[in-house]
Amino acid sequence: MAKAKTNYTCTECGGVSGKWTGQCQACGQWNTLLETIVETGSNRFSAQPQALAQTAPVQSLADIEAIDVPRFGTGIEEFDRVLGGGLVAGGVVLIGGDPGIGKSTLLLQALANLSHSKKSLYVSGEESGAQIAMRAKRLMVDAKELKLQAEIQLEKILGTLADIKPEVVVIDSIQTVYSDALSSAPGSVAQVRECAAQLTRVAKQNGITIILVGHVTKEGALAGPRVLEHIVDTVLYFEGDTHSSFRLVRAVKNRFGAANELGVFAMTEKGLKGVSNPSALFLSQHDNAVPGSCVMVTQEGTRPLLVEIQALVDTSHAPNAKRLSVGLEQNRLAMLLAVLHRHAGVAAFDQDVFINAVGGVKITEPAADLAVLLAINSSMRDKPLPRGLVVFGEVGLAGEIRPAPRGQERLREAAKLGFSIAMIPKSNAPKQTIAGLTIIAVERIDEAFKRLREQE
Repeated sequence: MAKAKTNYTCTECGGVSGKWTGQCQACGQWNTLLETIVETGSNRFSAQPQALAQTAPVQSLADIEAIDVPRFGTGIEEFDRVLGGGLVAGGVVLIGGDPGIGKSTLLLQALANLSHSKKSLYVSGEESGAQIAMRAKRLMVDAKELKLQAEIQLEKILGTLADIKPEVVVIDSIQTVYSDALSSAPGSVAQVRECAAQLTRVAKQNGITIILVGHVTKEGALAGPRVLEHIVDTVLYFEGDTHSSFRLVRAVKNRFGAANELGVFAMTEKGLKGVSNPSALFLSQHDNAVPGSCVMVTQEGTRPLLVEIQALVDTSHAPNAKRLSVGLEQNRLAMLLAVLHRHAGVAAFDQDVFINAVGGVKITEPAADLAVLLAINSSMRDKPLPRGLVVFGEVGLAGEIRPAPRGQERLREAAKLGFSIAMIPKSNAPKQTIAGLTIIAVERIDEAFKRLREQE
């Protein structure tokens, strides 16, 4: 028997190489080439390629009427928020996360709610029907009208969709589905890409809402080629520690709503429940003010959240001082320490610096810079910041404090939660006073430290 011919496919961009190299020649990523079997069957390419949707005539953009996309809710308010208001007919959603974090639980709850008004189908490739029935019983959801199929072959799944014509479908998970048109194993780059493309085509042609569950790698990215994220309309990620009772769902991509939207859930015996006031999760309850703690207002999509930034500065006993950051970018911490030394005269080259964002939330926006520097300075001086203080602002390399977007919404959220003092960039200073909130507008980091000493 002749040996099967193989090539190497990049898991990031899907590029193909005839031999293994350390770096993908298409996208430049390192160690992303995986060996795959070359498809030689004529059935794979004999038919003409099918478009994702029917061909539409060429029109002038001015003649096209701009209408809002109709949505339907899942019955879970936080999930609908992340989706941008609900699911869209014909939309394809990809949701990923660590094993056991709650992907199947959340989707079973949502599908059980939808089954009362929409014809719903749950396709399971990882669990049997009995296992899903046990989960539904444990969650105490009313899933009498929910249809279930335990199948991993793509052609049979497509046949089921053509027979019962569901309106909402969950595929759990896309890595277990395989097509007979390909000889590679389920979960391979070719299988994942082809099965996702076929399901997306069916969704667009028939107006079916499909939710795909995806596995993640050790780094937390979706397994398989990155082209998978480009095929679908919405990409959601579960964040947070699996050992914690709280789960965060973030929209990384959304063609029908705001990206970077965040939903907060609490894991209970009856499944995932939305948290109405998530800011309370990210604020520690201290009886007395403690050094190294600073509260900031971050913007997650359309929602302002108050998060506590904690800093611990201690004398280093090693030649190279440690710089550790949890929930914040570590390279940015090194840059902020240099700004702190150069423009505020506070040296930390012989100090170990540890930064933590309370609650397991990941802050990617630069508006956390000011809070990080104030927390570090507070820990070094061993003096707590004024009680009721909330801050936000980006710090530049020249020591200036730059404005943050949606400053008014951040201030209103802080005032609503009872904070009395806000240190913000001068450009974000409100034109009208906010009841119960004293505004300290600053332009430079040294000015911020000076104004804080005046408050002591």
